[in-house]
Amino acid sequence: MKRFALCVSLILMAGTGIFAQADLQPLATVKLNKSETITLKQLKNRVEIYGKQNGISSFTVEQKKEILNAMIDEKLVVQAATKAGMVLTDSQVNQYFMQNVSQQFGRNVTEAEFEEIIKKQTGKSFEDYMKNTVGMGVAEYKSYLKNQLIAQQYVLQQKQEEIQKAAPSDEEIRAFYELNKASFVQNDMLKLFLVLFPKKDDPAAAKTKAAAMLKDFKDKKITTEKIKADAANSKDYQGGDLFISKTAQHAQQLGVSYNELLELFGKEKGYISSLTETENDFQFYAVRAKYSAKMLGLSDLVQPETTITVYDYIKSNLTQQKQSQAMIAAVQDVTKALDTPENVERKKTGAALDKLLNW
Repeated sequence: MKRFALCVSLILMAGTGIFAQADLQPLATVKLNKSETITLKQLKNRVEIYGKQNGISSFTVEQKKEILNAMIDEKLVVQAATKAGMVLTDSQVNQYFMQNVSQQFGRNVTEAEFEEIIKKQTGKSFEDYMKNTVGMGVAEYKSYLKNQLIAQQYVLQQKQEEIQKAAPSDEEIRAFYELNKASFVQNDMLKLFLVLFPKKDDPAAAKTKAAAMLKDFKDKKITTEKIKADAANSKDYQGGDLFISKTAQHAQQLGVSYNELLELFGKEKGYISSLTETENDFQFYAVRAKYSAKMLGLSDLVQPETTITVYDYIKSNLTQQKQSQAMIAAVQDVTKALDTPENVERKKTGAALDKLLNW
C-alpha cells in the first residue's frame, strides 16, 4: 500500500514537472541590444493581466498571438531606446505613478497616503490591491510602467514631427459641434465660496475658530481673497471657490438631497450661510455668482470665469484623438522596422504555436 502511495506521489510530481517545463518553453527571443526570451509562462501571465484589467475571462488563440506580438514589440522598442541611450530613473517612474494617482483624488498624495487610503477603503494592503486591480504587484507594475514610458519616449523621439502635425481642421471642429450640439449645454450654476474647518482631535477649538472667521467675514473685516490666500498655508482650515450645477450628481457629490440643492440655488448673490456642522468639519459658504442655463455656442466659455471656449475644448479633444491615432501608427511603423530576423527569433510558429496557445 505504501509503495502504491509512493508511486502515485512520484507520478504527480512528474506531472507537475512536465507542466512546469511546458510553461518554460521559449516562444521568442528579442536580441536587438541584448538577448531576452519570452516564455509561455510569461505570455500566460500577461494574458491573465489583460483579462483582469479588461474583465475578459478567456482569449482566442489569435488574441493570444496579438498579445505575444505586443510583448515582442515592447521589448524591441525598449531595447532600441536603451541602445540609443535613453534612460528613465525609478524616481521618475514613481513620480509619474503618483501623478496619475493624485489626479484620481483631485489633490497631491504621497505613496504612503495612497496606501493608507486603500487600507481604509478596501481593507487590503497596497500589494494586494494592485494585484486585484491590475494583476501585478507594486514592483512588477512599476517595472512594466517604466518599459511603457521608455517605449513611448522612444517612439515620440522617432516620430515627433508626424505626431505633432496631427491636428483637426476648422471644418472638422465645426462639424463635430453641429453633430453634438445638444451636448453643449450649461446647467444653472452657482459659484460658491466654501470654508471648512476639520474637527481633527479638537472639535470645540475648530468650531470656535470657524465661528470667529464667519463673524469677521460677515462684518467685512476679512475678504474671500484673504481667506483663500491664508488657507494655502493654514493647517486649521481650507477655503476656496467651487462651481455647482443644478444636477442630482452634484447634489450627491455635496452630500445633500436634491431638494436641499434646489434650496441652495434659491439663495441670492451675496448670501452668507450660518455655521453648519458635518461629521468631519464645521463649514460656511457664500454665494458669489449665479449663472443661468443656456445652450453653448462655439464662442461661449465651457465654464464661467475661465478662458476656454467650446471651440477650444473641441479642438483640444480632437487633437488628442488624432495624436493618439498618429501615435498608434508611429508605434506600428517603428516596431515593423525593428522586427527583423536579426532582431527577433520566433521559436514557435504556425501549427506548433497554435497548439501551445490552445489553453
